[in-house]
Formats: sequence, C-alpha cells, structure tokens
Amino acid sequence: MLGQLPAAVESKTVLARVDVTSEEAKKKATLTITDNRTGKSYTIPIKNNTIVAQDLFALGGIRSYDPGYLNTASATSRICYINGEKGILRYRGYPIEQLAAKSTFLEVSYLLLYGALPTPEQLKYWTTRVMRHTYVHEDLKTMMKSFRYDAHPMGMLISSVAAMSTFHPEANPALAGQDVYKSAKIRNKQIHRIVGTMPTLSAFAYRHRIGRPYVNPSDGLGYCENFLYMLDKLSHTNYAPHPILARALDVLFILHADHELNCSTAAMRHLASSGVDVYSCVAGSAAALYGPRHGGANEAVLRMLQKIGSVENIPTFIEQVKAKKSGVRLMGFGHRVYKNYDPRARIIKQIAEEVFAVLGKEPLIEVAVALEKIALSDPYFIERKLYPNVDFYSGLIYKAMGFPTDYFPVLFTIPRTVGWLAHWLEFLDDPENKIIRPRQVYLGHDIRDYVPMENRPNETSLEIGSDLTAESKRRNAAIKSD
Repeated sequence: MLGQLPAAVESKTVLARVDVTSEEAKKKATLTITDNRTGKSYTIPIKNNTIVAQDLFALGGIRSYDPGYLNTASATSRICYINGEKGILRYRGYPIEQLAAKSTFLEVSYLLLYGALPTPEQLKYWTTRVMRHTYVHEDLKTMMKSFRYDAHPMGMLISSVAAMSTFHPEANPALAGQDVYKSAKIRNKQIHRIVGTMPTLSAFAYRHRIGRPYVNPSDGLGYCENFLYMLDKLSHTNYAPHPILARALDVLFILHADHELNCSTAAMRHLASSGVDVYSCVAGSAAALYGPRHGGANEAVLRMLQKIGSVENIPTFIEQVKAKKSGVRLMGFGHRVYKNYDPRARIIKQIAEEVFAVLGKEPLIEVAVALEKIALSDPYFIERKLYPNVDFYSGLIYKAMGFPTDYFPVLFTIPRTVGWLAHWLEFLDDPENKIIRPRQVYLGHDIRDYVPMENRPNETSLEIGSDLTAESKRRNAAIKSD
C-alpha cells in the first residue's frame, strides 16, 4: 500500500534488552562490591555490560559521579552503532561505507527514522511528503527578513525552527494535550515538515547574509539539488546545480546524519523528556550543535590549515603541537569515540577529490594531505591514536564549494536533524523513558544566617564588572559634567 509505514511506527516499540540465555552465564553476569566502611558485600546484576545506577543507590545511598556522562548509558537504542576501537559506524546495522556508496540521504533518513530500508513505494511516498513540505509559511519568511543583515546563520536557523512551533499548535503537547504524540500520523506529519523545511530555512539564512532575495523551492529536484538551487539561483532560467556537487553534499549528509548520543542528540532526548513540542526540541539540539566544541570542529580545522599556510611550515607546527605550545592544537585528528581511523574520513577524502575535479583543488588540500601523512607516521600521534576524523576534510570541501566558515554548522544541522528525530521517536516509544533529572554532588555552604547590609564586609573578591562601550563612556562623561 502506498505510504504504508512500518509497524514499529504505528504502534509502540518496546526496546527489549538482550538477556544472557545461559544459566551459568547469568550467574557470572554479576558485580560484587564491598563497602569498606561497613565491611558488607553486595552483588549487582550486569546486563549488556552495564549495571543499573539505582542498584548502587540501594547500597547505602551511593551515587556514581560522571561529569559529562562519559561512562554513563542513559538510554537503550537501536539506531546507531559505533565501535571506536575498530573504526566502525553503522546505521541500523548497515555499514556507513555501504550506505555512502549505494544509498541516498532521503533513503538513509527513512532507515534511521523507521528502522528499515524502504520499499520503492515507501521511498516514493516518503520523498514526496518531504519535498512537499519544503515550502515555509510566508509569516516565517517575513520573520527571517527582520534579522540584522549580519546575523549569524545558525542564530537565524535556531530561532526560525523554534518559531515554527507557534505555527503548529496542534502538535504542541502544552496546547493539544500530552498524548498528542501517541498518534503516528501526528508524529510523521511533524517529521515531514521538519526534514522538508530545514534546507529551506538554511538557504534563506544564507541568502539573507549575502543580501539576496530568498528563493523558493523548485519542483522536480532532489533533496540536496533543491538546497543548492535555493542557495545559488539568480536570474537563470531552468537552473540546476551540478550533479557531482549535489551528490557530494548528499554523501556528506549521509555521513553526518547520526552519531549516537553526542551532545546535541543527548539534548534532543533531554528536551523530549520534558514533553515539549518537537520543534523546540530540534531548536535546542541545534543550539547545542552551534557550540564550537561540537558543530564547529571543521571550521577549526580550516583555520588551523590556514594558520599553517604551506607544506614547508608543517614540521615546525608538528613540533609546537608536541611541545604543547599555548594556542597550538592539532585539529581534525582524534575523536572522543574513535580510537582508530574515523570511517567517515576515508569516504570524505574520496568525495573531496571529486569536488576538486569540478571546482579546482582547494589550495589548502596540499597542506592537509601532507599533514595527514606526517601525523600518521609519527610515533607521538600513533601512540595517542590520533587519526583523522570526519572534520578534517569536510571543511575543505565546504570551502571549495564556496560556503563561508560560519555556515559550516548549518550544513551539519540539516542532516543531523534526521538523527535527532530518530532518537525522538525512539524516546517516545521507550517504556523506560523518564524526565531527565541528573543528580548533583553539593559542595556549597552548610546553613548560614542572613547578614544585615550594615554588617557585611566591604571587601569582596567577586568580579562583577563588565566592559563599557565607547558610547556608554561618552554618555557617562556628559552626565558627570552636569
């Protein structure tokens, strides 16, 4: 049937844990803890190589302290699998290498969201619904035109996505009731809108920044083709983006679509746990991606290569990195998860060559290739498992394609939105989901009595000042002269 969705979308999906089947293994799958304060020993079951945190609390109120949740699993998931030691990335079990070579971004999006590769009819329906929602409300377009001429494109995108929630009150649990997302049709409608609208809002933000009128979507173009069309069309008739560049962007979107519980995806689940509408969730996730420690990494790589300048300067740069000279860092190497060559980096390296064949070689590519070769042969970096990651070459591709560096996070946001939505769906269907409320270790003052103003000390070490603008100084000088 045309447009029929997988059963997992129509009804609740129970995220079952994989249990050990052997009785002998079950007995061994435990952890024994001895509390040296009391001498008591406790046995805690191990499932999926984890222990339940509440079991620790039962041992006399013990909590685990894990800044950044670096060793804390807060969810069960079937979306993305990463093995950092072996350099493996899979979406729903499919190797990223196969998807990048054989699939398209919209097909991969369907896979991430609904758990299976689509049939021809399902893909046709999915593609049609997404592309029909590439148009945005004229009022939203007017709102975007009110931004300053030099507004950062990510700031525009985040604000515009958040504003979308006001256009769809029927999808807001605060207005339509907390059970609104129990309807698969309501969920899917918002997914079609968000996935379809993201390239349009992103293109509008780009055009706004360069002072050109917004271009509406065009019928008959693919997802990435349509995005490039909205970015670049001027007075051309029958304009169509270059197919190699559109395909390159499509592959980059596939590679960036999901990456387990990274900062922005964790934010998506965190926000969803409060019951807020999905547009606010996506806006919050995009805000997390905006941060330079997350979505701005490829921009940092580009700035590093520009600072190196030429191949001849690489040895000096490498020595400065090893000496840990202040302000000198090797960007684009190493990863919080991967302790091997990032599988996405290999794919992107090939894509880079295809893009350069069309647009000409980006001058910094020679620096990048030479830097990679030296770093991969240097014992200092080998011992630390600092291999190139996805950001090392993606920034060079984006620069060659003419995107300004502050637009790089937007190009990350468009595909990652699909991953966020996949985790949103999974969270909604997880019977174990709860509002996310981490605990803290309080290290502040014990009880203190209120001190009257006249008894408080005049000296304080607190820095409460802020810089004055030249305008404020001019105004203050006039006031003092009265």
